[in-house]
Amino acid sequence: MTAPRAPFTAPDQPIRDISTPLEVYDLGTVDYVEMWDRQAELAAQRADGLINDQLLFLEHPNTYTAGKRTQPEDRPTNGLPVVDVDRGGRITWHGPGQLVCYPIIKLAEPVDVVDYVRRVEEALIQVVRQAGVTTAGRIDGRSGVWVPGATPAEHRKIAALGIRITHGVTMHGLALNCDNTLEFYEHIIPCGISDAGVTTLSRELGRDVSVAEMIQPTLQALDDAFSGRLVVADHTFDSAPDPTKGLPRR
Repeated sequence: MTAPRAPFTAPDQPIRDISTPLEVYDLGTVDYVEMWDRQAELAAQRADGLINDQLLFLEHPNTYTAGKRTQPEDRPTNGLPVVDVDRGGRITWHGPGQLVCYPIIKLAEPVDVVDYVRRVEEALIQVVRQAGVTTAGRIDGRSGVWVPGATPAEHRKIAALGIRITHGVTMHGLALNCDNTLEFYEHIIPCGISDAGVTTLSRELGRDVSVAEMIQPTLQALDDAFSGRLVVADHTFDSAPDPTKGLPRR
């Protein structure tokens, strides 16, 4: 998904108010719907200037969530329930062993959604590469962070993004596969993508990579990206169709 224009904010400038602290919370394991409600409350408070920017790190119990572009054929075949949410994208899974981060960030004006997504992706690419998956990058036309395979069918997603911005404040966020099972992806069409795979840091590196191990690197990279210290670069290694293009919203 190559940015069609220069970002509204210069690449080396912050997209959040860095004169205010970035508060960080490690919440452990939290029910998805409970966390969704909490995000909405925090985002409203941030829009009103009642709280500072926040990064919420957590894990979820096994949960399928369906974004606004989810299609009937995407939904799980194993009978598990699905939470229909207000973020973009299609269906995905969250569960133990996957690091989830929800930034509650008030973006600089004018709000630039593309730049925000690109900065989050850049942060995750650096995190994954520094962990040892040095080939990780982007597929033009698809969000998230990918590990290249020998063929397009062997490309595999290691981190996913799904966002919502309301009143200039970000909600939802990112999920980095650390040492989670991949079993639950087998019962859906993850992110609407049927022609590529999914992976974890543990699988790629041949060792256990825990959620706890990845919180600090992810925090640092996101802070750097939002503050303009980490500048977005071109890490594209392939292109593929956008799985949300032209689909109606539910």
